[in-house]
Amino acid sequence: MNTASRIATYTAALAASFGAAYGVGTVVTPVSTDPEPAAHAEHGGAPDGGGEAPRGGHDVPAGGLQVSEGGYTLDLRTPRVPAARTTELRFAIRDSAGRQVTAFQREHDKELHLILASQDLTTYRHLHPTRAADGTWSTPANLPAAGGYRLFADFTPAAKGAKNLTLGADLAVAGNYRPAPVPAPSTTATVDGYTVTLTGPLRPGTAGELSLKVTKAGRPVTDLQPYLGAYGHLVALRSGDLAYLHVHPNGAPGDGETEPGPDVSFTATAPSAGTYRLFLDFKHNGTVRTAAFTVTTGTVTAGTAPATGDAEDTEPTGSPGKEEADGHQH
Repeated sequence: MNTASRIATYTAALAASFGAAYGVGTVVTPVSTDPEPAAHAEHGGAPDGGGEAPRGGHDVPAGGLQVSEGGYTLDLRTPRVPAARTTELRFAIRDSAGRQVTAFQREHDKELHLILASQDLTTYRHLHPTRAADGTWSTPANLPAAGGYRLFADFTPAAKGAKNLTLGADLAVAGNYRPAPVPAPSTTATVDGYTVTLTGPLRPGTAGELSLKVTKAGRPVTDLQPYLGAYGHLVALRSGDLAYLHVHPNGAPGDGETEPGPDVSFTATAPSAGTYRLFLDFKHNGTVRTAAFTVTTGTVTAGTAPATGDAEDTEPTGSPGKEEADGHQH
């Protein structure tokens, strides 16, 4: 993941972060397509996984579509797990010689960020696994619905000259599979009494600024708390193949310019035209929550989906429902 200083900006790098309920919102006024701002770095937005994305309407490489890249391979040890049961996921990152990597750069307070999302984009998890001395990573996860999932590992090896990578692998969850449609576009999402409003364009091959405003009971939230070194993290997944874009916000806590809400802005470039599911993680009053939107490039709109999450030292909030939200498991 790119650091906040590189991006001056959310996964916010893409990438691009992926239980509680998502509700499908109604279509509302399209997000504005104001003149584009200057590009910022984002994961999956450039050939090397960092730096500025190409501009001028050309497709940019997407992250998470390959299990191997740049001499590194994601070795998923648990490719099949049961639905609705807490299971330990285990995996390792191997280098070109087949050795398990044991040294990583810390970015946004973690050596590795793990994203899980269902193929229908109704279940999302942003996890932070632990690494054993031999390089084996593990984390508990409870995936409520059967079906196909994609697991994304976002990391930067500590080796000299190594670049940020997002590797992906398929995960099968056993049980009765009932696919759900991607939630409809809308510009607002609600979660645990908070309302998040999205404005700004998401364009293929061209950088655009997305702004997300957090309010509660109609009042702006001006005391957001840093979470993983930022006031917000944003993950975008492309419907169909789950191409991964993980971006970080413009600015950072303590930089003397960035306010702790109510607005959190991101600069993002879609790798192609299509429909994307956006997941915003934000922290307030000690709890991490996730607001989710559906965005279509071109005429950009966003989809309503209430979601909940838990902070590192708090329990999840909200109640189960038709669509599953993110659980911040650590």
